[in-house]
Amino acid sequence: MKALSSIKLLLVDDLEENLLALAALLRREGVELLRARSGREALELLLVHDVALALLDVQMPEMDGFELAELMRGAERTRRVPIIFLTAGAHDAQRVFRGYEAGAVDFLFKPVDPILLGHKVTTFVDLQRKRLECEKVASDLREMLRLNETFVAAISHDLRSPLSTVVMGAAILGRDLPDANAKRTLARMRSSAERMVAMLDDLYDLARVRLGGGIPIDPKDTNFRTLAEKVIDELRLAYPERALKVEYDGGSTTGVWDELRLGQVLANLVGNALRHGTHDEDVRVSVRGASPELIIEVHNGGEIPSELRANLFDPFKCDRQRARDSLGLGLYIVQQIVLAHDGTIDMKSAKDTGTVFRIQLPRTARKDRAGSGPLAPPVPPT
Repeated sequence: MKALSSIKLLLVDDLEENLLALAALLRREGVELLRARSGREALELLLVHDVALALLDVQMPEMDGFELAELMRGAERTRRVPIIFLTAGAHDAQRVFRGYEAGAVDFLFKPVDPILLGHKVTTFVDLQRKRLECEKVASDLREMLRLNETFVAAISHDLRSPLSTVVMGAAILGRDLPDANAKRTLARMRSSAERMVAMLDDLYDLARVRLGGGIPIDPKDTNFRTLAEKVIDELRLAYPERALKVEYDGGSTTGVWDELRLGQVLANLVGNALRHGTHDEDVRVSVRGASPELIIEVHNGGEIPSELRANLFDPFKCDRQRARDSLGLGLYIVQQIVLAHDGTIDMKSAKDTGTVFRIQLPRTARKDRAGSGPLAPPVPPT
């Protein structure tokens, strides 16, 4: 770990002999003493140095200690610097009150007890040292997290290509194999590879969210109805035993959105409804375009357990508990895609009414949220 910088103390007094005496008293290893003969000099030092404690003489010409403290408290950079006032004046309760009102942590009268002052200064020096150590640890952890996310993004991106080759190769080989057992084995291999591709896609999206501050989108003119019908048709083929209904209110379903990303949202929500909803109730998708915003609702029978609701959109939690072949990123990525479109998503679930996910999308996604480019297309079906 890189060595921490020295702790700095600011000593302010208009008399040089007082500054020399304070410096001799407070000199210690790892502590740098900054000396100023006036409030103006002190402010100049505070512009370029972060100090753990400021010891201010009260009685100074031009700008006294109280005025300097008020200026320090008014600046964002110095408003949290602890201040100890030193004064050779009489014990005046009103002056002491004014000192604390100006933000002082203590008010000491000269001649100062050197042991008492030394203990007080040591306390603030130790606090500053611990704060700097914590900041260093936090900085190291942030860098480790950044490197980890970069690695995840790189490895998940690079592994998708060979897995896609496996998926397509399995599909081609399956056409020519005469043996039924071999075909079934190849089909299982292809299915496993497809699940791995989906997981890697989720990991790649997670890394892009954390590294780039959000899901990248590429908004273009999109008809959500056309998109929805394509996604629903594919899900009907995948779940022929489940009833899936789609309703439109007749309003406009067009907007400026990322078509691939919204398809990812709808496929995830409807797929979850088909897998986890009760089989004796239909899965219903409602698309309402009569309002200024597009509203999409996905309804299924069954209730999401209360212990899962608080973490529903957290990564690696809810989905992971409900499906063994999932990383628990699906709903988190869905939420991030909706947020990237400046939309909202919420969920209501009850035993009697079932579960409803509701998305509200503005008609136009902001261009400044568009990210770095379009989503890479998924592995084509064969």
